[in-house]
Amino acid sequence: MASLMIQGCGSDVGKSTLVAGLCRLFANRGLIVRPFKPQNMSNNAAVTADGGEIGRAQALQALACRTPATVHMNPVLLKPQSDVGSQVIVRGKVVGNYKARAFQGLKPDLLATTVESYRMLAAEADLVLVEGAGSPAETNLRKGDIANMGFAHAADVPVALVGDIDRGHVIAALAGAHLVLDAADRDRIKGFIINKFRGDPSLFDEGRREIVARTGWPDLGMAPWLAPARALPAEDAVVLERPVRADGDKRVRIVVPMLSRIANFDEFDPLRADPDIDFAFLPPGTPVPGDADLVILPGTKATLADLVFLRAQGWDIDILAHVRRGGRVLGVCGGYQMLGRTVSDPEGIEGAPGSAPGLGLLDVETVLLGDKVLRATSGRLLDGDAAFSGYEMHIGRTTGAGTATPMLAFDGGAPNGGVDGAVSADGRVAGAYVHGLFERGEARAALLAPLGLAVTPRDHAAKVDAALDEIAVMLERSLDIEAIGRIAGL
Repeated sequence: MASLMIQGCGSDVGKSTLVAGLCRLFANRGLIVRPFKPQNMSNNAAVTADGGEIGRAQALQALACRTPATVHMNPVLLKPQSDVGSQVIVRGKVVGNYKARAFQGLKPDLLATTVESYRMLAAEADLVLVEGAGSPAETNLRKGDIANMGFAHAADVPVALVGDIDRGHVIAALAGAHLVLDAADRDRIKGFIINKFRGDPSLFDEGRREIVARTGWPDLGMAPWLAPARALPAEDAVVLERPVRADGDKRVRIVVPMLSRIANFDEFDPLRADPDIDFAFLPPGTPVPGDADLVILPGTKATLADLVFLRAQGWDIDILAHVRRGGRVLGVCGGYQMLGRTVSDPEGIEGAPGSAPGLGLLDVETVLLGDKVLRATSGRLLDGDAAFSGYEMHIGRTTGAGTATPMLAFDGGAPNGGVDGAVSADGRVAGAYVHGLFERGEARAALLAPLGLAVTPRDHAAKVDAALDEIAVMLERSLDIEAIGRIAGL
């Protein structure tokens, strides 16, 4: 059973990208590879082939392996709904909402579930590449751990520890991890990787030797700054903490308010990558610019809470003024719900029971009831007759007179009578539940045409796939792949 777990000295050290790149590298060598992450925390999720949801990073890693994503690749997913609580998803299905302390009581059973899912993947693969979460050096979290060393010991998986040199203090990070880990956890680590190096790698040769001397762990190589990773979907909201404004000479300006529980924001990557679009996530406290052509209200893990948050930023006033000036608005999933007259959560599915007025830009109302909808979808945009593909991931049903003018039609008729969404009478405000509408080039071109932007209809997926191949080549050149293979048991 060949396997290797990539753990890190902290969050956002590049674990997800390294695993994706190694998945593609070994898949390109002809191996059957599977990705795995026992526990993930992210509001960026993907719908799997077997009808569940997992973290976006594991869906990307499955793509790198050239295999459909399944719920076993990320058996425990936490989707934060507040600062102290999360929706807990086990093997793709919601099992409840738990505060952090209550979740600790679930961990013994969840550890067994993660190991079972891992072994199911291992039975069909030549190699399983496992991603940890956060850092094993957070020793205050070691008791009951299922995300790092707790899982590694239970499943008997060797570990490579990643340090991020771009942050600085990488020697201290790796040597410090060695210092605070207990003997069993320390021995589980079979080597270290330096990640995100810029410049002449020989300049850090002495630093790498010092890490070896202080830890005794083998040096498995130093990965460069992986520029092609810009094309990959981001999973962690930390990306949104560093919003990058585009140049001022772009032809079209599109903005997305950064809701407090923003979800699935990677679906806007095709817009960020377009050289003709000035795309920006608006941080809290930043007004909607008066020259914006399109405002997109994104998905959210907590629609009612984010309606309050949106109003606290004054974005409701800005959006209504934007519409009065003739601007366009698109709502996706939770953003679509916000555009209606009311949103109600009578059973407290997303938080405290309650109801709130929406922005009133679409003649619809939403009630958060029923089972969570998880499905891949395809069909055609009704304005422009362009083919789309995407996915639904939501709780709630939206009804009202506005749905008589839907935004899109599904292939094959059902679900929802074969249509989804609503469009205002003047065509300037629209919303739908489907995520991923900008992924397919044909649909992206149709959605941007009313803004006066002609788009070459290339599918964004091809760019992501090419980036994975580029990253695999870069890792082949910079890491000791033969040593990594031996550690994994190949």
